[in-house]
Amino acid sequence: MKTTVEVNISTILNKQVANWTVLYTKLHNFHWNVKGPHFFTLHQKFEELYSEASGHIDTLAERVLSIGGKPVATLAACLQAASITEANDNETAEQMVSSVVQDFTLLVDELKDARNAADQADDEATSDMLLSIQSGLEKHIWMLKSFLQ
Repeated sequence: MKTTVEVNISTILNKQVANWTVLYTKLHNFHWNVKGPHFFTLHQKFEELYSEASGHIDTLAERVLSIGGKPVATLAACLQAASITEANDNETAEQMVSSVVQDFTLLVDELKDARNAADQADDEATSDMLLSIQSGLEKHIWMLKSFLQ
């Protein structure tokens, strides 16, 4: 029988699975549709980011399974659970980068809250995993903001 703590951590992690699933598709959209003088740089960067997102989806979903939960696994469920929204499909290159910065910033805030919940549940493995994702995002935010300046 699952404890309330396992259910809560599972729910928090599933939100991140959903976020990264939506973001994975959004980053593919940007990768395929970026245009302009920064095409080569951004085309490659968006590919790097969606590849990273794929790894986060798998890591987060496997953690949900390891604590007795069931990962969110349909696009409809992900769109419903996610804080991240889909692309508009008409963004300029700069708007794409700004959107990713906003999404990554939102994820950092959510990961901090999720880490607090994991710490309160004495779930060091989840907290460490989330901290690793957060620190990577903070570096991406810095780099992408530098690109926009």
